[in-house]
Order: sequence, then C-alpha cells, then structure tokens
Amino acid sequence: METERLRRRLSSAFRLRGLLLRADALKYLAEALQSISEVELDDVIENVIDAVEKQPLSSNMVEQSTVEAAVQECSQASDETIENVFNIIGAFDIPRYIYNSERKKFLPLLMTNFPVPNLFGTARDKAELFRERYSLLQQRTHRHELFTPPAVVAHPDDSRSKFQLKTVETLLGNTAKVGELIVLGMITQLKEGKFFLEDPTGVVQLDLSKAQFHSGLYTESCFVLAEGWYEDEIFHVNAFGFPPTEPSANTRAFYGNINFFGGPSSTSVKASAKLKQLEDENENAMFVFLSDVWLDQAEVLEKLHTMFSGYSAAPPTCFFFCGNFSSAPYGKNQIRSLKGSLKALADIICEYPSIHKSSRFVFVPGPEDPGPGSILPRPPLAENITQEFRQLVPFSVFTTNPCRIQYCTQEIIIFREDLVNKMCRNCVRFPSSNMDIPNHFVKTILSQGHLTPLPLYVSPVYWAYDYSLRVYPVPDMLVIADKYDPFTVTNTDCLCINPGSFPRSGFSFKVFYPSNKTVEDSKLQGL
Repeated sequence: METERLRRRLSSAFRLRGLLLRADALKYLAEALQSISEVELDDVIENVIDAVEKQPLSSNMVEQSTVEAAVQECSQASDETIENVFNIIGAFDIPRYIYNSERKKFLPLLMTNFPVPNLFGTARDKAELFRERYSLLQQRTHRHELFTPPAVVAHPDDSRSKFQLKTVETLLGNTAKVGELIVLGMITQLKEGKFFLEDPTGVVQLDLSKAQFHSGLYTESCFVLAEGWYEDEIFHVNAFGFPPTEPSANTRAFYGNINFFGGPSSTSVKASAKLKQLEDENENAMFVFLSDVWLDQAEVLEKLHTMFSGYSAAPPTCFFFCGNFSSAPYGKNQIRSLKGSLKALADIICEYPSIHKSSRFVFVPGPEDPGPGSILPRPPLAENITQEFRQLVPFSVFTTNPCRIQYCTQEIIIFREDLVNKMCRNCVRFPSSNMDIPNHFVKTILSQGHLTPLPLYVSPVYWAYDYSLRVYPVPDMLVIADKYDPFTVTNTDCLCINPGSFPRSGFSFKVFYPSNKTVEDSKLQGL
C-alpha cells in the first residue's frame, strides 16, 4: 500500500480510539506495516493500538518509543504459543493488580502509587490487605444480578427483588431503628466473646442470637453479607450468607483479557484459539497429584516404585509431589535426611527411563518442610537441598506454596495446607446443614476469593504478598492438598480436588486429564 494512504489510515484508526500519533511515531509505524497485506492490515492495526493502550500513557499523544514497544509485543505474540503451553508460576512471580473504584478497573502495580511488595511489610500493607480483599468482593457483589441497581424505566415489580448494599457508616449514623439491611463486612472479635462487623467505613457490634447461617464455614476474618436490623448501636443479624461467586468467564467478560494469573503471556491464555486446539488434541496429557510424600519411609518409596512401573508404558505429563517430604521433623538432621531421601527418589525415577525422559516433576513444600516457618506464601525448598536431585532429574522444578500452573488455556492453583481442620476449628458457628464438609469448605474458599480466609494469628501471611493467595478470577482447577479425606467437588465451573495424605489414606492420589477436565481417584493399597 502506498505510504501516504497508509499514514492516513493509521492516523484515523488511532484518532478513533482517542489517540494522536507524533510525526516520528507515524513514520516508524508506516514503515513497519508497509509489507502487510491489505486483508490483514485492519487486524494488525487493532492489535498495535491494543498493545499501545496497555502501556502507561501520560497523555493521548503517542511517542515513537511506545509504538516500538507495541510493535515488538505484537510480533512476539505470534511466536508465544509454543512457550505458553506449560508454565509453573511461583507465588512471588504473580502479577499484582489493584482495583480502582473510580475507573472500575484493575490496574497493574506500576500504574498506582503502591510500593513494590516487601517481605517485611509496613503497617499500611496490613491495612491494605483487608481493604483489597473487601474491594475485590464488593465490586463482584455489586455486579451480581441481585444487587445491580434497577434501570430507571424498569418494571415496578423488578425493583422489589433487588437488594441494596449498605456500609457500616450508614448504620452508625442512625438513631432510630432501621430494618431490612444488608451489609458486606468482615467478622471480627474485637472483645472476647463479642463479634463485630467491620468494613472500611467503621465497626458495628453484632447480635448473633437469632442468626441463620447459610452453607459455608464462617470463620473470623471472613467476609459476609449480613442481613438484619439495627437498633441502639447493635446490628441484630437475621441471616449470614457469603458474597456470591462469579464464574471466570463473567469476570473476563467484564475486565477483558488481562492476565491476572501470571506467566509469560502478555494477555490471558483463555483468549488463545491455538492453545485451546493444542489442549483438545493432546488427549494423552495427564497430571498426577500426590500429597504428604514421606520420602523417609520405605513403604512410601515402595509404592512410588509400583506407581512408576505402572505408568512407565504411558508416562504422565507431570507428577506433582506436595510436602511434607518427611514423616516427622528431624531437628538439626532434617536437611541431611531430606537430601538422602530425595537422592533415593531420584534413583527410583532413573530406573524408569521413559518417565525420566518424558515426565516433569513439580515439588510443592509442606508446612513442616525445612524453610522459614509457617508464613505464607512459602518459598521453595532451599537449592542446597535439591541440587543433587535436579542434576539427576533435569525436568524437575521446586516451587513455592501456593503455586500456579498454566497448561494451554487451563489455570490451576496448587496449595499445600491442612486447611479444612483449621477452618472448622475457627468457625463462628459450625454448619448444621446436611451438606458435607468438603462442599462447605470449597464454597467458602471460592466465595472469599482467597486461599486462607482466617485471622492472621491462625494463618500468618506476608502482608504485602497477600494478593498471591487470591482465587480470583476463579481458576479451572484448585488443588488443596490437605490431610483431610480425599474429595472432588465442582463449584462455579471450578474443579476442586484434595488428593488426601498419600500414606494416611491407603496410598491414594488423584489423576487429572486436562483435555476433557476429568479427575480419576487412584489407590495403591493392596498392590
């Protein structure tokens, strides 16, 4: 296409999106797109403008450097597919997005005035931790059909079924009795034996004597929708429910293809047709999940032998081994013992050349493995412990707890923590409904949009890295490796599994087939 015509076309395309190109930027872009055929040009220009808009722009005047970066990103996008097939994302590599209530958008950390996260957090980090959890749930709840404000010309019957969220501040401002209120807030116990509801605007004391609890595990520090009436500085609760969950497809429809999950892709992998095709075609892909792999026990190593010999004819894509990797803490000898145990595992793997060559091994540390205490997120096992194993088994990765796995278009979160018991012990009121505990548990985690909706003294978190424990948007699969009995539960289009404790549950483990999203329960007992 002749240069002048191409320039005019570029200028008008940018103007339509409210952007102006500087002369040098226009010249550079016209030269870069000169060789592109007429048929593809519109799509290419759209992609370049999308890439420009993703960058932090100080004004609507686009500089040459910005255009160069956008062109580079678009040219990389076509080569990205292969390297985006399988990625392991550590907790400290997850991108941080902060919800901006004025723009109704999630902004990357660079576009805000928040400091870069630090393990030694400040007081502001601790306050922001709860404020961010609140704003994330608030924007999700406001978008739910029960809470969206009715249209001006709506039918009179429609408005009756809608609810309006109030803040604690609006309650405290009333002197008379106010009925039929719904408030989103966090349950806290500021005085022993007395519960309060807290949100960014204030705190109000609760009277739970008549409260009905919907399904779920209601712990301190979890966020609830409390429905009731307010009188004499006390909020009398009739019913407690969790903020409604939202399938990830709805979240993405609202926020576009932002890559909340992490990994090398610049946009969400959900949008990639090539990756979806690869995922559907690779029917043999198989992930094996085991938890509490006590490598210091001869019986566990024997069962791993049995498992590897069974899989040697058709090696799985990946084995996920979750800690603890020792059956008991060995004090000062633990590191030496663990090195020896990993060497024994490497020798077993090397006995099966097909598995050694074709399968990957991912290790997620447990709460009692050597490391810096029980604060989450937890770094990988130290390199000096794993060095020999990594030399013998090159396709092995020692990652953080929790960690994220991106396989083609699927997003998987893996978390090793004995969470079910912790949450049951810290319930404000234990559920009386006949739904089993795994269903209550999964509903709680997905409603809260967070892996540990517990007080910080029960489950400590590095304040500035709390965002790495988010479960939002909802992933395709959530693996909570817990010593509780194995379970498989589906909620809000998310498959939640617990492989159970390998030695304690008769050597049971879970196998996942990504091409058709099915989970198989497996057991080695009696073999």
